[in-house]
Amino acid sequence: MELIQRNPQLAAYLAADDVVDHRHPLVREAADRLASGTTDAYSYAKAAYEFVRDEIPHSQDTGDLRVTWRASDVLAERTGICCAKSHALAALLRAEAIPAALCYQRLADDDGSNPLVHGLVAVRLPGRDAWARIDARGNKPGVDAQFSLDEERLAWEVRSEFNEVDYPVLYDVPHAAVMKALKAAPDRPSLWPIYPTEL
Repeated sequence: MELIQRNPQLAAYLAADDVVDHRHPLVREAADRLASGTTDAYSYAKAAYEFVRDEIPHSQDTGDLRVTWRASDVLAERTGICCAKSHALAALLRAEAIPAALCYQRLADDDGSNPLVHGLVAVRLPGRDAWARIDARGNKPGVDAQFSLDEERLAWEVRSEFNEVDYPVLYDVPHAAVMKALKAAPDRPSLWPIYPTEL
């Protein structure tokens, strides 16, 4: 699949905003801590990915009812759904001047029911002319996502027979439909009925 930058300017994928708030002290502190144990952009990106994947649980897995969406809040509360965790990872990458995009899949249950939008990050490391999608959702039995630039190791591969979709667009800001739901939901049970099922 050919990935498509929604914004042709690579600098847009380094920007801070109220969601990917990488200038926030909590994000800066986490980025500095992670960077202190790494030697280059690759090792930093891998460390940031593994930190978000492993140290910030997916709220559905843990039963946490809180809904986070701002990167600094995800880091502070140590919880979030896939899209929120993607915001945190994008912020940590951008904090160290590594271009990071938000991207999405449409996934469903094993029988094709209950479709929803799943959030990922795409990273473009210095010296590489291509984006690589990575999935920091969090591993569990049956899910083994890994940091990999040459061969995708996402949480799930889409199944076209269930109308699942890999969306090729790389967003410099979170998709508006995802953000509308995240901001409107007072808790996770309230989120799922209003969460987008496709883009």
